[in-house]
Amino acid sequence: MVVSLKNCCTVKPAEPTWNGPQPLSELDQVGTTTHVSTIYFYRPTQNWLSPPDTITNTLKESLSKALVPFYPIAGRLRWIGKGRLQINCNAEGVQFFEAESESKLEDFGDFSPCPEYEYLIPSVDYSVPIHEMPLLLVQLTKFKCGGISLSLLVSHAVVDGPSALHFFSEWSRIARGEPLETSPFHDRRVLRAGDPPRASPCIDHEGFIQPPLLLGKLDSLEERKKKTTVAMLKLTKTQVEKLKKMANEDQSSDLECGYTRYETLAGHIWRCACKARKHGNEQPTALGVCVDSRRRMSTPLPIGYFGNATLDVVATSRAGDLMSKPLSYASSRIREAIKKVNDEFVNSGIDFLKNQPDLTPFQDFHSVGSTQGPFYGNPNLGVVSWLTIPIYGLDFGWGKEIYMGPGTHDFDGDSLVLPSHDGDGALIVALCLQVAHMDDFKKHFYEDI
Repeated sequence: MVVSLKNCCTVKPAEPTWNGPQPLSELDQVGTTTHVSTIYFYRPTQNWLSPPDTITNTLKESLSKALVPFYPIAGRLRWIGKGRLQINCNAEGVQFFEAESESKLEDFGDFSPCPEYEYLIPSVDYSVPIHEMPLLLVQLTKFKCGGISLSLLVSHAVVDGPSALHFFSEWSRIARGEPLETSPFHDRRVLRAGDPPRASPCIDHEGFIQPPLLLGKLDSLEERKKKTTVAMLKLTKTQVEKLKKMANEDQSSDLECGYTRYETLAGHIWRCACKARKHGNEQPTALGVCVDSRRRMSTPLPIGYFGNATLDVVATSRAGDLMSKPLSYASSRIREAIKKVNDEFVNSGIDFLKNQPDLTPFQDFHSVGSTQGPFYGNPNLGVVSWLTIPIYGLDFGWGKEIYMGPGTHDFDGDSLVLPSHDGDGALIVALCLQVAHMDDFKKHFYEDI
């Protein structure tokens, strides 16, 4: 695929915005602190294609307006020592790329992630100082057929999934000429940003600690270097219901309610990965779960809280138990990890991080070749759920997308669970594994249902 970059500009807020340093919460500064990408494909109607800059101007003008209420996105991060960051709200703006390609939307088939995606998604130069790096990069690519792609690359140190989708949704509303639906809430002090620790943590926070290594290994360096591949695996509504039935038919009698789609599917992914990786029975393994704390606090976070409110918790097991016991066992381990997340757990986790002399060991820079930070590749996994956030229907005026999905996604053990775009009850697993393990994984993934 040949993609020609036609223009790159900086889009700044349309009006003056608040300037100054904004403290980040501890939840902003751990885990993935690099940029995360999503990509949307559209087939605009003919009236949007002439004059040819109509779509470009609409996106730029509405983005400029959206950056007024969402002004932190137009700022820059700054290191303040001890592995800690803050946002400098300085209205320096976001990067907007315009590109063209002779390819057609039909060339993408079912739009499964492929190497060509890298030409449609702007790359971040992580060699420059962090205070020069935009927090949001946007690329509009126009195809020969009249279709377009819109890729969005946003800093995970500033927003989590729900907050990113909040911004994208409000940006699209502004593009359609509609008012804001939900104003962003910017005061991160509700998660004690900038405050000293209250106490020593009262709970063990293994989610922040390095997950297990392969037995006999002293580090994860070898596993980090192995070649990976990505697959988009679809389960029909019937297959999802069959999996849930499998998980729930041998549940314990004291289970207050049946296992959810996520608990079921994540458990199935975990078991299949152990089999595909040919783990021994004694191999310890961890599954990282990203839990949104917004409604799990004794006082729920304000509507529109703009920042990271998700915590990583860890389900652990021996591989032998996962492979030999029924699916309900894996699902129960995952539920047990998720149930921990309440007000006490969140505040204890914040205290745990505030008491650390340096947050660098808790930050995942694997995407830029770092060997520091937690590694959720072999023998571990991370399964992120997009089942409850509004990832579809991003309409800037020329209609809803024909496809939406993750962008570049090439780290062993990374997986996403998202609903089918058709709304038919099917689920999609976007999974990255080592090349050596993917075929066996697919075999178990479908044959074990």
